Amino acid sequence: MEKIINQINGVIWSPALICLCLLAGLFFSIATRFAQARHFFEMFRLLIKPNTSAEGISSFQALAVSLSGRVGIGNIAGVAAAIGFGGPGAIFWMWVVAFLGASTAYIESTLAQIYKVTDTETGEYRGGPAYYFEKCLGWKPYGILFAVASIISCGLFLPGVQANGVANAITEVFGTGEMIQTSIAGKVGVNTLISLAFILITLGFIIFGGIKRIAHFTQIIVPFMALGYIILALIIVFININKVPEIFKLILDNAFSFDAAMGAAIALGVKRGVYSNEAGQGTGPHAAGAAEVEHPSQQGLVQAFSVYIDTLFVCSATAFMILITQTYNIVDAQGNFIVQNVATNTIIDSPAFTQMALATVFNHFGAVFVAIAVFFFAFTTILAYYYIAETNIAYLSEKIGMGDLGIFLIKIIIMLSVAYGAVNQSGYVWKIGDIGVGLMAWLNIVGIIALYFLAKPTITALRDYETQKAAGIKTYSFNPKALGIKNATFWEQRWQQQNSHQSINDD
Repeated sequence: MEKIINQINGVIWSPALICLCLLAGLFFSIATRFAQARHFFEMFRLLIKPNTSAEGISSFQALAVSLSGRVGIGNIAGVAAAIGFGGPGAIFWMWVVAFLGASTAYIESTLAQIYKVTDTETGEYRGGPAYYFEKCLGWKPYGILFAVASIISCGLFLPGVQANGVANAITEVFGTGEMIQTSIAGKVGVNTLISLAFILITLGFIIFGGIKRIAHFTQIIVPFMALGYIILALIIVFININKVPEIFKLILDNAFSFDAAMGAAIALGVKRGVYSNEAGQGTGPHAAGAAEVEHPSQQGLVQAFSVYIDTLFVCSATAFMILITQTYNIVDAQGNFIVQNVATNTIIDSPAFTQMALATVFNHFGAVFVAIAVFFFAFTTILAYYYIAETNIAYLSEKIGMGDLGIFLIKIIIMLSVAYGAVNQSGYVWKIGDIGVGLMAWLNIVGIIALYFLAKPTITALRDYETQKAAGIKTYSFNPKALGIKNATFWEQRWQQQNSHQSINDD
């Protein structure tokens, strides 16, 4: 099975996908005239705008839900894996992916807003790639294909990676405990099973509460844990401030060292960058489509900012802690050590490097805090995965009538995936997760590039928003028909309602 997974992973994560992720980000950056930089301060303003309704969540809540998917085990264990397998230069390519990927996040999230719908059963907003592929391009089979791929990826492949990171972080602090023989994964520690039980009980309580409960939970937990994590990282950086210039030099030198390691640095940096910030992967648009906003471009800009938070803040915090404290090893493709600073049996694709880095300053508290942070980051990411899977099941239920049974089944499947991931080997589980990420990225990026050339709704929406902003408009509006954007039925109906209310007031 592991051999088959490696072969599939090698095909999906070929150099073609690495290039596609980078070139798509560059292309959309140029197409939007680098909106991710020009509208940087506008992103802050939109974040604190209290815009919510009974049907939708606020921009901040949507940011928190999408961040709960972006800020996960990839920010802690994923960064460690990038350094361990690709060297410090991988961090530079993660930064590149983040900056360019912010424009991709704007495109996909604005599309989700333009073509969102109101769920006829729950009354909540839903949106995502499956919806915009069908409504904008009329590609119903492609929408169904993406929906199926995202259900498999987010419901089956990806949750196990997060659960595995939690189990590794807890055993790093408390040890494995007494070993118990299991039929699925051989011998498993009691502490792993206890943490798994806690995850499953809490997960079950929340996912049966819908997007509102998920949003309320994540808007409190994600910012708090991310801020605490960054503060501890800044303390370590401040204590070692004299080493910062040489760390930057190390990252840049390694990123452009023309040897065999450079290819690994680019590949790992892009792969872990996409895995971490999810720009272009097609996951972020699901939360973006659930938001209540005055104009679609507003949520696109908010989601672009979430990429910065994920990679430039949280991932960089992890990277600098590890590199400054030198708590890392680097191995080549054959598993030979290029750099060895810590014990040879340290698991590279786990939170161990990060826990060791914090322990150099905060002793045992550092390792415990990382375990807690990993738990909450991973847990909220699993919640985001569930919501994505649920959204796509809702989409499919309109086509093939899956209904409530499909949503119930995905809850059970995610719980089984979490249980399986927690008790299995790290490398094996990560490779399964990589397949899920790559599969969605291929489908979504190819789709949104085709959509750009055939329709360009996001560029039209951005220009409309910029025009209203320049005119000093206080309350924004969006009229898709006037802009030549077709099948944006939600916004067409809203425009008609706004005009009818205005006509009544004028009378």
